[in-house]
Amino acid sequence: MRARTILLILAICIAANLRAQGPLSSPSDFLPHPLGEQFTPHHLLVDYFQYVAANSDRVQLMEYGRTNEQRPLLLAVVSTPQNLARLDEIRLDHLRRTGREEGRPASETGPAIVWLSFGVHGNEAGASESSMSVLYALTDPADAEVTGWLQNAVVIIDPSINPDGYDRYTHWYRSVSNAEPDPDRTAREHREPWPGGRVNHYYFDLNRDWAWATQVETRQRLKQYHRWAPHIHVDFHEQFPNDYYYFAPAAEPYHAYITDWQRDFQTQIGRNNARYFDEQGWLYYTREVFDLFYPSYGDTYPTFNGAIGMTYEQAGHGISGRAIEQETGNILTLAERIEHHTTTALSTIEISAKNAARLSQEFSKYYRDAAEKPTGPYRSYVISHRNSPDKLKALCELLDRHQIRYGRLGKSLNANAYVYREGKEQNVELAASDLLISARQPQGVLVQVLFDPDAELVDSLTYDITAWSLPYARGLEAYALKTSQEPSGDYDFPAYSSSLPEADLPYAYLAPWESLADARFLGALLQADLKVRFATSAFTLGGKEYAPGTLILTREDNRNHGSFDETVRELALTHERPVAAASTGFAEAGRDIGSSSMRYLEAPRIAVLSDEGTSENSAGEIWYYFEQVLHYPVTLAPADRLGQMDLSAYNLLILPEGRYPLNDATLRSLQEWMRNGGRVIAVGAAVSAFQDKDGFQLKKKSGDAEKPSTDTLTKYGDRERAGISDYSPGAILELQMDVTHPLAFGLSERYFSLKLNNQTYAYLDNGWNVGTIPADPITQGFIGANLQKKLPKTLAVGVESKGRGDIVYLVDNPLFRGFWTEGQLLFANAVFLK
Repeated sequence: MRARTILLILAICIAANLRAQGPLSSPSDFLPHPLGEQFTPHHLLVDYFQYVAANSDRVQLMEYGRTNEQRPLLLAVVSTPQNLARLDEIRLDHLRRTGREEGRPASETGPAIVWLSFGVHGNEAGASESSMSVLYALTDPADAEVTGWLQNAVVIIDPSINPDGYDRYTHWYRSVSNAEPDPDRTAREHREPWPGGRVNHYYFDLNRDWAWATQVETRQRLKQYHRWAPHIHVDFHEQFPNDYYYFAPAAEPYHAYITDWQRDFQTQIGRNNARYFDEQGWLYYTREVFDLFYPSYGDTYPTFNGAIGMTYEQAGHGISGRAIEQETGNILTLAERIEHHTTTALSTIEISAKNAARLSQEFSKYYRDAAEKPTGPYRSYVISHRNSPDKLKALCELLDRHQIRYGRLGKSLNANAYVYREGKEQNVELAASDLLISARQPQGVLVQVLFDPDAELVDSLTYDITAWSLPYARGLEAYALKTSQEPSGDYDFPAYSSSLPEADLPYAYLAPWESLADARFLGALLQADLKVRFATSAFTLGGKEYAPGTLILTREDNRNHGSFDETVRELALTHERPVAAASTGFAEAGRDIGSSSMRYLEAPRIAVLSDEGTSENSAGEIWYYFEQVLHYPVTLAPADRLGQMDLSAYNLLILPEGRYPLNDATLRSLQEWMRNGGRVIAVGAAVSAFQDKDGFQLKKKSGDAEKPSTDTLTKYGDRERAGISDYSPGAILELQMDVTHPLAFGLSERYFSLKLNNQTYAYLDNGWNVGTIPADPITQGFIGANLQKKLPKTLAVGVESKGRGDIVYLVDNPLFRGFWTEGQLLFANAVFLK
């Protein structure tokens, strides 16, 4: 045993000596191909990072999670051996300066924390390829200049934010490309198939998910991001082949809460990048297209967490393969793309290291100012205790992910507040049990960005949606106060306890319908072969009032179920549902349980169209919704096979956003299937597939918006601005809901939708106009002037009956990016409640 121990110690010493002294292999020496000559599969990229970490005393490597397809997510922390020896001390001191960690820091400043994120869009593969050359450059002990940077910097490298998309792209490309790259754009290696590698497993754009944290990659990354709270965050991308290189400073509009320091240092970084590009004669541009407004990007989210957040975009993209001809006739190669990204990465580290003390000081000031003197008009946000506990709990889970502090209001209060549902300020009564989120906290800027009713937009030419306020997105009764209130104690949720009797065999079980948790519970009941009804109107039973949508499981309906009571109790416990037991079906008010108004609910058998012709994002949002939100089975079917599908196997067909050139035969087949009980849900742009078609009522709204006078000439330079007058990039829009219709159960009469397109449809003459836009709707965010005139008194959510079936029109996508959770409840109504 002692001899074995001595040998083990000797082996460790030899390995340590080799690690400290042995020269590292470059990526080109390590990989089976020179870097840039072929795309590197993700497993080989991981191998290289593991090899470097095992053989360099400048690198610590950690796996921080796994993707849906079980690929590892990595972070490499790079600095001097001396800094790595006290890495946790550096990290904690950094957080103490921000107030996000208790205690006093050992010094007023510390090393610059620089986080480099590569490949959030998997088919922008030159980014992840570049991560290897950046790592190699930083680990060269002979480079005195780099060593000097690392004395003043801790560099964190995420080599592939989106491994599933990256591998989808690289494996496809390697399988179809020639031995020598073909720069001809008509070659198949430049025609990536649906859904492409840009998106993750569920076809989500991870670069739009930072704030909403719907995806597993984002949720795991945020844990590490907040452990470090970097000073600098760079998101490495690629764009189309003729767009050359983009780096900071960003374009307007900047969000109003971005500080002068953040603006100024972006420019300083940009000038340093420009210095290196000028030396090589490489083309680049700044201050165009990529603005800093929408909070869920890889540049804006870090910015609202105090960092200098930036997007770097290299010409390339999935279309480029390993080589492509540009408009000039030059050939852009993968090796060039890697060289450019490596240059900006090292340039950014350099300028950050040289300004480490200033970065520390300004970063600390950012958090101090957030806690002591918030910028925006609102200082406190109150979420009423009257909201569904499920909605409150889901909100708190999101706040926890962002390390936003909250608590109980702790006192009754009469205050003047902005009332979100009314779209104006009013005098309100607040309760001690309400949830309070104060803007006076280290994360105060992020709080204001996410909760302000209407973000200040200084320029309507923006890159993304213009409104996202969480109380609207989550259907919450909420208030914004201009006065500061501090929480009084933690906001705790009582532990679940079942009220169901163990021995009694009730007449029926009753469960509420007011949140996504209720929809998940219903899905589980149906998958357990339980028969379920739902109330189409309010009723009172046992002295308790029940709302429309209440789920009802009767003993009579389930008399052939072998374990009816045990299954209901088990699922109620698993899902923590407040299920009540009814000893009678006789209602004190409203309809009895045996009434036909307690409608039987047929379990949906669902097909979702996908593949070519559909939007990969929309198809993925629906796929994710069923698999990860509702946990209910669906079949994904190719859209181009719709005419040949045997629809008898399904009773619900969902059309994601997309283009559907439905021919007459397919439309007739669909209508016949619907008359026999089939149902269709058309989402967003898919609605137009039924516009003005024989047998369908859907019509465009008649009448155009007021046209500009004929003597008004639009200047060419104003063409972009003129074009957006009929456009909504994404704004909050009030709908009036018919809450007597099952499609609106669990929602309020005033529902706030995210307006994502310019489609306007007339009311259905012989259908149910469940969600309509009122004459003077509340809006937040940008809607073009012409579109604003068209929207009032148009259809937003409608149902057209077709014999025993129907078609549901959802003019705007309620599942957009998976974060509009009130829209997810609307979608559950469309799926389950007929």
